[in-house]
Amino acid sequence: MAYGHTNSKGTTYYLHSKGRMFFFSKEIKEGALDAVPAGYDVVEMKTGLPVLKKKVVETPASEAAPTENAG
Repeated sequence: MAYGHTNSKGTTYYLHSKGRMFFFSKEIKEGALDAVPAGYDVVEMKTGLPVLKKKVVETPASEAAPTENAG
């Protein structure tokens, strides 16, 4: 079964893929996906259209802090 997302307006959209391009459609077509790809979240635009957004990878504070050269 294709992954479906119902937006705030009550319309259901189904997730599809053509290679590395992902898109939502009101109808199930060729290329429908069963789940959201790893590393992505579904977010809704102001118009109600769902889109995929890459998840933000958080780095630990020890790695994110810049190093200072003593000298």
